[in-house]
Amino acid sequence: MDLATGTDDLLRRWHEEGDRAARGQLAELMLPLARSLARRYAGKGEPLDDLEQVASLGLLKAIDRFDCSRDVRFTTFAVPTIAGELKRHFRDRGWMLRVPREVQELSARVARARETLTRELGRVPTVPQISAFVGASDEQVLEALAAAGAYRMLSLDEPLVEGAGALEAIGGDDAGYEHVEHRVLLRRGLEGLPPREREIMRLRYYEGMTQREIARAVGISQMHVSRLIRRSVESMREAIAPVARAA
Repeated sequence: MDLATGTDDLLRRWHEEGDRAARGQLAELMLPLARSLARRYAGKGEPLDDLEQVASLGLLKAIDRFDCSRDVRFTTFAVPTIAGELKRHFRDRGWMLRVPREVQELSARVARARETLTRELGRVPTVPQISAFVGASDEQVLEALAAAGAYRMLSLDEPLVEGAGALEAIGGDDAGYEHVEHRVLLRRGLEGLPPREREIMRLRYYEGMTQREIARAVGISQMHVSRLIRRSVESMREAIAPVARAA
């Protein structure tokens, strides 16, 4: 009996007869596949043992969700299911701040919408245009855009190769380490801002956009952007000052 035939038989026994022993045998049979997929994501900041556990969980989900009536090989269904579980693991652990799951998911949708609309329009889309595209309110989109600043993760498709990028990925001496306390203070100040102001500050000081570009992206006047930046800087200064003095 070849592997495919044996897999089909075990799947049938589990789904049609509820044979848990068959489920266990199938999981053991396909475990090398799960471990192989886990190793593809090693070296990106997570222990291999943890990744193998996540991949094993993905394998069990694939076994339970597989539709035996479809003319699809089990491995064809299992590979993306396991890979999806691994990617969710990295996504959930890649947020520096505690961001609600619904905001994380909207942030991903907003990022895709921005890319699509930028290609279609030939420019950065406004917040109302993004809102209409994803079916959310302007405030929700602004919150999602601001939350994206709390996200850090290496691309799961990016290979680790020799060079500067690889050195950054595996760590090393950080020339800016001495400024880490300043960054923490700035982050606290940003967290105290409303979503729209937080996004404007991110676009101005992290993305390097001009006030005119920000005005087009957010859908307000350039003068309003200028006022909000000044007000945000003052608000951050007031929020940070007591902590900085105590330090």
